[in-house]
Amino acid sequence: PERGMPGAGRGMRGPGRGVRVAALAALLCALRAGGTELTFELPDSRKQCFHQELERGLKFSLDYQVIAGGHYDVDCYVEDPTGRTIYKETKKQYDSFPHRTEVQGVYTFCFSNEFSTFSHKTVYFDFQVGDEPPILPDMGNRVTALTQMESACVNIHEVLKMVIDSQTHYRLREAQDRSRAEDLNSRVSYWSMGETLILFVVSIGQVMLLKSFFTEKRPGSGSAGT
Repeated sequence: PERGMPGAGRGMRGPGRGVRVAALAALLCALRAGGTELTFELPDSRKQCFHQELERGLKFSLDYQVIAGGHYDVDCYVEDPTGRTIYKETKKQYDSFPHRTEVQGVYTFCFSNEFSTFSHKTVYFDFQVGDEPPILPDMGNRVTALTQMESACVNIHEVLKMVIDSQTHYRLREAQDRSRAEDLNSRVSYWSMGETLILFVVSIGQVMLLKSFFTEKRPGSGSAGT
């Protein structure tokens, strides 16, 4: 907007830019809610566990997806500090588990590939902790309507969340498709090498067979003596 009005009032440009910078900083801080995002290798017949200490009454969510390996499935379970299993799924490709803690302590979530004996997996998970902070101060307690600037900040925040979710989704799809393409390429390469070897063996066999048809048979030494 400032490029379209080069002659507009210069006195308003500095404060306006400061408001926009502050609003953008608030949006970025709101988008950086506490959490962990990780992609790791899970070998065959192995299990990988992660631990997180949480307060009571705290909300968390676990999203995971298998992006490479085998049939793209994995076992997952979550235990609370008392050892009680609050979530368990077997051979899932992806899933989401939201929960609000009832006791304080260390929560454990594990991914298991123990049912597979020869294929390792690549697993992505996103572990988010805590409620999303309000974008604007006292937003939940105010009784007046939002101003145009505040409404724009809320809309931008929602759009940025959608953009982040879409980027994560397409990044996982791209990684999964790339893994499948590489696996298919390796299979095609091995199949081509096998066909080449078979054709080479068959060609040599045919040459030797045809050569045996036209080879002159010499009489034995016994028949020559008589």
